[in-house]
Amino acid sequence: MRIRLTWIAAIIALVLIGLLIACSTKYSSSSNGLVVVPSQGSAVMESFSLDLANGHVTEINNINGPPTPGIPTSIVLDPAGAFAYVIVYQNVALPGSATGIATFQIASDGKMSYIATAQMTNPVAIAIDSAGKFLFVANGSEGTVSVFSVGSGASLTEVAGSPFPLPMPLGGQPPTASALAVTPTVYPIAYSYCSGFTAPTTENLYVTDSINYLVLNYQVASSGMLVPQIVSPTVPGVPTGSTPDGVTVDPCNRFAYVSNGFGSTANSVSAYTICSAVNTASQPNCPTPPDFSLHLVKGSPYPVGDNPGPLTVDAYGGFLYVLNVGSSQISSFRMSPTTGALTPLSPPTVNTGLGPTSIAIRSDDSWMFVANLTAGTLSQYGVTPATGQLTPQSQPVSTFDYPSGVAVK
Repeated sequence: MRIRLTWIAAIIALVLIGLLIACSTKYSSSSNGLVVVPSQGSAVMESFSLDLANGHVTEINNINGPPTPGIPTSIVLDPAGAFAYVIVYQNVALPGSATGIATFQIASDGKMSYIATAQMTNPVAIAIDSAGKFLFVANGSEGTVSVFSVGSGASLTEVAGSPFPLPMPLGGQPPTASALAVTPTVYPIAYSYCSGFTAPTTENLYVTDSINYLVLNYQVASSGMLVPQIVSPTVPGVPTGSTPDGVTVDPCNRFAYVSNGFGSTANSVSAYTICSAVNTASQPNCPTPPDFSLHLVKGSPYPVGDNPGPLTVDAYGGFLYVLNVGSSQISSFRMSPTTGALTPLSPPTVNTGLGPTSIAIRSDDSWMFVANLTAGTLSQYGVTPATGQLTPQSQPVSTFDYPSGVAVK
């Protein structure tokens, strides 16, 4: 009997070892996609291997998490996909936790390891430029934007003058920074409107003020310092709809889009043309050199679902996708390549899981993911680049409890 039990235990051990090895060797950085998800319920980071041939998603075995040093929310990857930056919040249930930006290294096998946390007070949104040189953080009700230079090993150093205050309009209220997006300095090499253009060497940052219903424009100096581009002495930015909660820029620097969450002009998306070298045809009055100012598109704003939040443009700049947090849907639009006007696709929406909170599309326009906080899943969609159509996969991807963000490489 003792010999039989010994053999059974040995077999079970071998099976478990085999499973661990299998889970640990499914990802190769040279041939697979990578999906990274922070989990609020478990306070850990999850990574998944994405089979680019069939879209199959497999969890990568990360022993002991790795745990997050606080309750995680939003996430961005650096352009190489070698590091992840995550907003975390201090919580009494996590001894030693802190509020700030946690940095994780992503190894070639897809496993992750914690590096450090840059402590802050109230980060609510995060973005990184296309060169991986600067990390930008919106600081909520503080009404500021922090800028960090990214050094060796993803180290973060706050630039001189940071955090930078949002200007307040004449007669307005103290501003609240709710979202931000930075113009790209790298253009798609093929299949996009701007593939034959030379990308700019400078960049601008657009920041939404959810209290005064504005989108603000900053020029980013070579040092990372933010220089506000004031529209007028009384109104420092361009008007949005009610309670702007998301902003994105197309990969060709032609258009910017803002989601409007609550109020009289809520459940809509405001569209703007950008005065850039790629977009002078639709804005003939742009100065030389272009100043990256924003100009409202005729017909804007466009209606979407309930309580829109995060939004993204596909990698080739043809389609806009808006995450409707309140109605658990994605609104899909075709973008006019010259005016930025939006035309709903057919069907105009696809469903997500309950409580969608984050959206990410792969850089080759093949797969899209949505993190569903309430459902505890990732919704996955195949993308048809020519038409922008989203094809939901039959089964959502299971995650740890309360996935709060998603990033894909």
